[in-house]
Amino acid sequence: MLWKNNRLSDLKRSYISELASIYGESESKQQLNMLIDYFFGLSRSEQAVRYDFRLSESEMLRMHEAVKDLKRNKPIQYIIGEAEFLDMRIKVNDNVLIPRPETEELIELIAKGEIGPNLNILDIGTGSGCIALALAKNLDNARVSALDISKNALKLADENARINKLEINFVSDDIHNPAIDWGHEFDVIVSNPPYIRRSEEGLMKANVLEYEPHIALFVEDGDPLLFYKAIVGFAAVNLKPGGRLYFEINEALATDVKIMLEENSYNNVGVHKDINGKDRMVSALKA
Repeated sequence: MLWKNNRLSDLKRSYISELASIYGESESKQQLNMLIDYFFGLSRSEQAVRYDFRLSESEMLRMHEAVKDLKRNKPIQYIIGEAEFLDMRIKVNDNVLIPRPETEELIELIAKGEIGPNLNILDIGTGSGCIALALAKNLDNARVSALDISKNALKLADENARINKLEINFVSDDIHNPAIDWGHEFDVIVSNPPYIRRSEEGLMKANVLEYEPHIALFVEDGDPLLFYKAIVGFAAVNLKPGGRLYFEINEALATDVKIMLEENSYNNVGVHKDINGKDRMVSALKA
């Protein structure tokens, strides 16, 4: 395939025009900047200065294929294979969810809690490992473990730990039928489990529905607190008295999660809003 014009600035302008009808001009520019930075190592400021930068045919083909993926609603993070999360670069693929800003807020909530140094922390359903890694990075001397039922997710999470030079104890286990004897109790248990009800599928964007793993997204309407109940049951044995439990939640289920925790003798149950004013996090203290 041959292109008459191989100047990056012209190609970028053309691709933004093609993508604007799907993503809008601002997001299209952002996505093209990310692709160019990742593929060619040119930051946004460098792109502005090097307006005459030219691509080889193989480089143009690479860009063309990436833009085709964007037109198919494929998330930019899956195209380049990584996402940013609290100043870390996290590798992602179709075995794990893309880390989201709401989850960054969950980390900030935990870090702001007066819960001391040298904590034993467990992240349940770790996926890419972003929560476990952020806690290990931001809490002094924290000893962080993380479990997931997906061995493919754990393999990627372990790679992310190596890339970010952080030590995490990754474990394969099923929270609904846990087999691991941890040999100690945790100070903090945190989870961002599946919480989107099947009836809410129609509200989801195509880029999520078509590409992100449904096993990490959806629960059946008949028992939407399935994972939260399992984690509370696990915490009955594995969370210290006075230990803290943190969840990311579906805003529509905030009251249900709060009531469930209070019925299981948790104190100081707090529902926390995200930056958009939505009830997206819960914290609780084990009696």
